Amino acid sequence: MDLQLESEILIQKLHELKLQNENILSRAYHSIELCRNLLHKLKKEIILHGLNSQEEEIDFFKNIKQVPLVQLIYFSEIHSLEIQFPKADKKAQLKFIKKKIKRLNRFFLYNIDFGQYINSNATHFDKEYYTRKYLDTYYITTSNFYFQDPDFSTPRDMLLGRFKAYNSLVVYLDKRMSCIKNNSNGKTLYDTPTEKIPWPFSNMDWAELIYALWFTGLRQKGLSIIQVSQKLQEIFDRESTDIYKSFGDMENRKHSRTIFLDKMATSLLFGMDKSEE
Repeated sequence: MDLQLESEILIQKLHELKLQNENILSRAYHSIELCRNLLHKLKKEIILHGLNSQEEEIDFFKNIKQVPLVQLIYFSEIHSLEIQFPKADKKAQLKFIKKKIKRLNRFFLYNIDFGQYINSNATHFDKEYYTRKYLDTYYITTSNFYFQDPDFSTPRDMLLGRFKAYNSLVVYLDKRMSCIKNNSNGKTLYDTPTEKIPWPFSNMDWAELIYALWFTGLRQKGLSIIQVSQKLQEIFDRESTDIYKSFGDMENRKHSRTIFLDKMATSLLFGMDKSEE
């Protein structure tokens, strides 16, 4: 089984669900089902055939498994939120959302050290965090129900999934709050798919652009890398990828580490020169 391909197929199916213009509860329900099915499939494959090396195990739990896991956590939270959401009273709705955001902020604060490890693209604890060998030393730090099995979990793969999913959830809650404040009464956020600008470049190019914006000033505005990426995905037609991995690959380039940005600058200067002729 091509594990990477299975994750890519899932992303495509989730995108198709989004375009089917279902209400958010229906979309969340079917998305949860897809993610759980793939996680069960991946678990059977890993137990049956194993992983060939420590590096492969780290890659699987840090990257490949994260694709369905993050989406499962995200849509599970969305489903729970929308079921409990107050049906009336604008003030009660805003209070409900603020309470959810406060809970997320507590999570990020409580796990601030791990958050810094992720955001800095560090790898020195990857062996301890993303291999099953260290389960007895580094205990699993969450009791949530999403998908957890000692044979298919590492000490921090679930925590990593929650970090990524909760970053997306913050964006969702911000939109939900904006809908209420604009008197749309919290209507489905994805009722009308908008036409996006095609993204004809690579995942590495995307990482260059996002991190350039982030380091240049957006991080001072309190935005995370994932939030910046999510915002631009509302404009550009591209699917989510592991931006942290792309940044790590970018750092390891032997020559220029900013090929795309260099090309953009060259194209801009060339265009300016041509316009002056």
